[in-house]
Amino acid sequence: MSLSPELKAINCTACGAGLDILGGGRVTTHICSYCGTALDALDSYKALVKFNILDRPETPIQIGASGQIFGVAYTVIGLLEHEEVWRGRSWKWVDHQVFSPTHGYAWVTLEEGHLTFSRRYRKPVGWLTKTMVNRADTRPQVRAGREIFKYYDTSTSSVTYAEGEFTWAPRKGAKTTTITAMSDWAMLGFSTTNREREIYRTVYLEPTEITGFDLPSTFKPRGVHALKTMKAGAHANFLMTAGLCAMVLCFVLGAVMGLQNGTLVDRHHQFNVAQLPVSISFDVPEAGRLTRIDLQGNGRNSWNYLAVELEDPEGEVLFESGRTVEYYTGRDKDGSWSEGSNRASLAFFPPVTGTYSVTLDLEESGFWAPNVNRSSSPQHQMTQVSLQVRNGVSSGFWLVLLGLGFGCIGGFPLLRRYLHNKARWRDSDWVDEDDD
Repeated sequence: MSLSPELKAINCTACGAGLDILGGGRVTTHICSYCGTALDALDSYKALVKFNILDRPETPIQIGASGQIFGVAYTVIGLLEHEEVWRGRSWKWVDHQVFSPTHGYAWVTLEEGHLTFSRRYRKPVGWLTKTMVNRADTRPQVRAGREIFKYYDTSTSSVTYAEGEFTWAPRKGAKTTTITAMSDWAMLGFSTTNREREIYRTVYLEPTEITGFDLPSTFKPRGVHALKTMKAGAHANFLMTAGLCAMVLCFVLGAVMGLQNGTLVDRHHQFNVAQLPVSISFDVPEAGRLTRIDLQGNGRNSWNYLAVELEDPEGEVLFESGRTVEYYTGRDKDGSWSEGSNRASLAFFPPVTGTYSVTLDLEESGFWAPNVNRSSSPQHQMTQVSLQVRNGVSSGFWLVLLGLGFGCIGGFPLLRRYLHNKARWRDSDWVDEDDD
C-alpha cells in the first residue's frame, strides 16, 4: 500500500494537530511532533505507540527545510536522535531523514558540528560481523567496487528521540549495532537491529556540497571527523615535489663535495706519544681554500685529548684548539659492539700562502670503565699518533644542511597528511597486537 500523492497534510489522530506530509510513498510511520504519537501511515494514520516527549535535540536542520546535496534537491522529513553509552561515557548524534522525488531517501547526520550523508548501499559486498572482527589478527577489510574499506569500530546505540516521517517504525530505546569500515573517502556501516540489517555508505559533507536547509553562516564543526579529507594548499604538491627533489640534489652534491679530499701538502707524519709535543711545518699552496688537519691514534678503550696550535707564516698564532681521540669496543649480551673513533680532524681557511707550523701535544688521557651490562676488550693507552695536512678539501656540510631545510619544506605537506590521517583513525577501537 502506498500513500496518495495528492495528500499534503493530515491531522494527528491522537491530538488533532496539523501535520505536513513531506515524504514519498515508502513512508510507513509518522511521529507527531506535538504529542509524540507514532501514526501508521499505511492504515489511515491510526495511533500505534506514543513516545515520551523529550527536549528536541539541538540541530540547525529542521523538518520541512529544503536544500541541495551534491546538486540534488532534498527535503527533511524526519528527525532521530541516537545515543551510545560505553564505560560511563555517552555520545549523541542526530539523523535527519531526507527525501528527494528523484533520488529517494537518505540520511544527513549531525555530530559535533560535522555533517555526513548516508544512503543504503545496494551493490554486492561481503558482510562484516563482530565474530569476524573478534577473531581477526589483523585489521579486517572489505572490498566494495574499487574501494578497500578497513575496519573502524563497533558501536551499539539506541533511539532517544523521534519526530516526523520514516520509512520504518522507530521505537524508543530500540538498539542498533553498527560495524563500520572506512576507506580514504567513505565509510560503510553494517547495521543490525532486531528486525533487519542494512549496509549504508556514508561520505563527508563539505560546506560547498550542501546548501540551503537554513544552515546558519556561523555553523562550525569541531575537531577532525573520521571522514573529513585534508584541505591541502593550492601549491602543496609543488612544494612537496620541489622540496624533496631539492633535498636529494643537495645531498648528492654534498656527497660529491665530501669525496673531494684535496691535496696532501706534506708527507704523512707519525710519532710516539713519548715524543710529544712536536712541531711540524707545511706549505700551503692555495690561500682561502679549506685546509684540514687529520689526526689518528691507536688507543683502545681509552680517550686522549690532543691539543693543536697553529701559527701562520709570520709566526702569529692563528688558533689554539684540540680534539679528543677515543675508541671503545667489547661484547655484551647482544654481541660485539664498538663506539667512537681513533680518528679526528679540524679544518681552517688559510688567509695567505706560505709555510705554516702546527704544534701537537697530548694534554689528557684516561681509560674507560664499562657499565655493569657491558664488558670491554683489553685496554690500551695510545702509544702512537699520526698527522697529515690536506689543502683544497671540500665540505658538503652546508649543502647537507641546506638539503635538510628543503626536506622540511617538502616534508611539511607529508607531515600534515600523516597527522590528519592519524586524527581520522584516532577513535577507532581496533588495537594492533604490536601496540599492546
